[in-house]
Amino acid sequence: MYGGMLTVAHTPDSDDAFMFYGIAVGAIEIEGFRGVKHIIEDIETLNRWLVEEGRNVDASAVSAHAYAYLINRYFLLRTGASMGEGYGPVVVARKDGLRLEGSRIALPGRYTTAGLLLTIALKGKFTPVYARFDEIPGLVEEGKVDAGLLIHEEQIAYSRRGLTVVLDLWDWWARATGGLPMPLGVDVFSKRLGRSAAAKFRDALRRSIEYAYQHFDEALEYSMRYSRVKDRELVARFIRMYVNERTLDMGEDGVEAHRTLYKLAREAGVLKVSVQLGDEDIV
Repeated sequence: MYGGMLTVAHTPDSDDAFMFYGIAVGAIEIEGFRGVKHIIEDIETLNRWLVEEGRNVDASAVSAHAYAYLINRYFLLRTGASMGEGYGPVVVARKDGLRLEGSRIALPGRYTTAGLLLTIALKGKFTPVYARFDEIPGLVEEGKVDAGLLIHEEQIAYSRRGLTVVLDLWDWWARATGGLPMPLGVDVFSKRLGRSAAAKFRDALRRSIEYAYQHFDEALEYSMRYSRVKDRELVARFIRMYVNERTLDMGEDGVEAHRTLYKLAREAGVLKVSVQLGDEDIV
């Protein structure tokens, strides 16, 4: 049952802002709903809200890792996913050659997919230090941690701080999966509102992304308000990396990538729940 205002939570990041541009400015309407109430919080806050606190929002951005704990309550949308292909989160340090096993590594949250991938890759043989994603480069610079795992715009802005990549998670993922796209962030929709409503939201989000690309300069200006990085060219590059054809529809190999993520995490003993992602869970 639906028909009122739709509560949508997403992050204050340039790629999410770009995706929702058409909806946010009123150019794209969501069939069956009178309007949208936006809740904007960083990704780990949204993850914790839904996973730990059991909050009910109608639609939300979450990490693919967090979705493992939400599958009974939320549909996974084929539209809105952030996936890496040829690139992904990176671990940086102040110098080359750092041995990551046994190191103190800053992670951008307990439920982030990047953190899950790193834990699998290193078999958990490091000490995690949880911090907001935008604080991590500073922690590395100041020597408060040995290394830091970077997501969002920071993963392509680190060189300006004199930091160096000691592990590119894409390289590990590509070897582990034979080159599947790397799942990172997803958009989900509450199952209590039903599959039909989820499909209407998915279609509106797809049109919103298409609208943003049709009005790229205006959408980029809007997105810049939310970016911690104020370099216009860098933000545009980041948006193109993570808002692309995969974001319009992750494809069957994108769905398989999510299943593979949960399988690898379960086999590594990192994921404590068994995730059976069926077609009935995907819209």
